[in-house]
Amino acid sequence: MIANELIIEVMTALLLALIVSFLATPLVRRLAFKIGAVDVPRDSRRMHDHPIPRLGGLAIFLGFLVSVLAYAEIDIEMQGILIGAVIIVVLGIADDIHSLPAKFKFVVQIIAALCAALHGVAIEVINNPNIFSDNEYWVLGGWGIPISVIWIVAITNAVNFIDGLDGLADGISTIGALTMLILALILGEHEISLVCGALVGACVGFLPYNLNPARIFMGDTGSTFLGFILACVSIQGLFKYYAVISFLVPFIILGLPIFDTASAIIRRLLKGQSPMVADRSHIHHKLIDMGLNQKQAVSTLYIVSGVLGLSAVLLATSGGAKTALFILALVICAVVAVRAIWPHHPEQRPAGEGDGAAARPGQPEEKPAETAPADKPQEPEKEESNHE
Repeated sequence: MIANELIIEVMTALLLALIVSFLATPLVRRLAFKIGAVDVPRDSRRMHDHPIPRLGGLAIFLGFLVSVLAYAEIDIEMQGILIGAVIIVVLGIADDIHSLPAKFKFVVQIIAALCAALHGVAIEVINNPNIFSDNEYWVLGGWGIPISVIWIVAITNAVNFIDGLDGLADGISTIGALTMLILALILGEHEISLVCGALVGACVGFLPYNLNPARIFMGDTGSTFLGFILACVSIQGLFKYYAVISFLVPFIILGLPIFDTASAIIRRLLKGQSPMVADRSHIHHKLIDMGLNQKQAVSTLYIVSGVLGLSAVLLATSGGAKTALFILALVICAVVAVRAIWPHHPEQRPAGEGDGAAARPGQPEEKPAETAPADKPQEPEKEESNHE
């Protein structure tokens, strides 16, 4: 049974984060115009026809931070998460104002991940994926910290990369955080529940401003922050409870951004390109090419992410019927993914239908409304994460 006191406290933390995020967004929007964190349409790649600020992630961060400081226990591990989050947000703000070199951003992300891992946010034991082995668990030992850093940096960039349409990254992050919240409540994990509740509230508070047509973009400030927090919370709330949670659950919850990023890297390597070179073959681009508009494509990916979240909960709580539902959910996701990646008749898409540059053949994948100016070369992460 989930204690009523815990549910009330979580809902209060969620509501506080939502209110702070919602009220802070208009202030952040004005600040973005003042400091130059604005995407000005300068070429045909942009889908918008007027300047739009791209610092919205700061409002999400403020909502999350206020709620966590008010309700969560700031132990050594939470200190590491917050220190790393501040580093990520400062990096994102600088990147949203001035496009930073990709290698520099990657190094700073590693430093932020190390801050969390060295404070105890590290994967120590996981389920053995080899079902034929006598060892039920793997004790990672000294590999725990480097594996944790890789996981945190990977998820940080996965959420960043999927930020390709209005409201997409925020909505997917909300669904992922909500799934982790449900599992934390089932496990009775007080602190993780509060942190997840704060994250859900902060995302929901920003979402009305970010849905198509967006009035403000979250920018790298938001997408990298959300990826970082989701990665850290998944370690604290999922990987560490190996006796209850399957090794696969964190991967299922974050399955959509992981799949999208992995397929992008493999696709580029097979073409002989650098994995960081931008293209327009992400799953949301494929949905647009199939003839969906932005709202339809985002709604479709929300559904896929929701099905994956439900599947994770069912798998974590196990049971024969639940496992059958889990398999059915995966089949649905697979059908949608295959349909998106290999559309049957892409050539039948009417000319001019869809959303701006995302629908134009031969255009680079940059997310037009939130990208850096075209005269700033070699910014693949920026192009992939700033779109709208």
